[in-house]
Amino acid sequence: MDLGITGKTALVAASTGGLGLAVARSLAAEGARVAIVGRRRDRAKEIVAELQTEYGAEAAAIEADLTTPEGVEAAVEQTVANLGPVDILVLNGPGPKPGAAASLGAGDIAAAFDLLVKPHHALVSRIVPGMRERRWGRILAVGSSGVVAPLPNLAVSNTGRAALAGYLKTLAAEVAIDEVTVNMLLPGRIATDRVAELDQAAAKRRGTTPDAIQLESRKTIPARRYGEPAEFGAAAAFLCSAPASYITGVALRCDGGLIRSL
Repeated sequence: MDLGITGKTALVAASTGGLGLAVARSLAAEGARVAIVGRRRDRAKEIVAELQTEYGAEAAAIEADLTTPEGVEAAVEQTVANLGPVDILVLNGPGPKPGAAASLGAGDIAAAFDLLVKPHHALVSRIVPGMRERRWGRILAVGSSGVVAPLPNLAVSNTGRAALAGYLKTLAAEVAIDEVTVNMLLPGRIATDRVAELDQAAAKRRGTTPDAIQLESRKTIPARRYGEPAEFGAAAAFLCSAPASYITGVALRCDGGLIRSL
């Protein structure tokens, strides 16, 4: 299938590792111009070189702290200057620390919005007017299966991601008339450093080993394995594609069947 995104400009937030990098790789493989955005400039440069060598991609390394207004503005300005107006915006960021809902403080609730809502809202607000004017745009948020079924001991994440989902669902209905789609892609247990960290934290909390936690986790997944980042990236690339133009306001799960609801 021709995804129809050759020459489109994609800004992928937090793309120097994990799921953001997986999405960036898939978009580059499909011919998109990709801005690798993160705090690690040297790592971003390495990734750009890899994308250029492997796919012949046009890409730019952009160092920015997207949790600040200045970082958002710098990321957008540098992307436009290097690659052109943003056609595809991938919202992504680091997950907050684990914790139980009963022990949340006011600072934890503030952190949920500061990490998982405010930066994404700032990026959307800066970019979506141009998409609407050009009558083509794709906004995709990397979420979590916790949006559908809140995850134990991830209360801050569950709170912030649910709030983001509500905002994006509302936005999707408002911008659909301008040929801009807004979706979320919800990972289950994908084999990333973040999931490894959560497994280690669970092992420490329960007095066991990460291997034991992983074995237990795999038993809860119908596919009986963790997903590969490339599998997640492929799903993301499709949702950012031209053929996906009638898919909007959707939270698609990429979880091997982990969440049992429809």
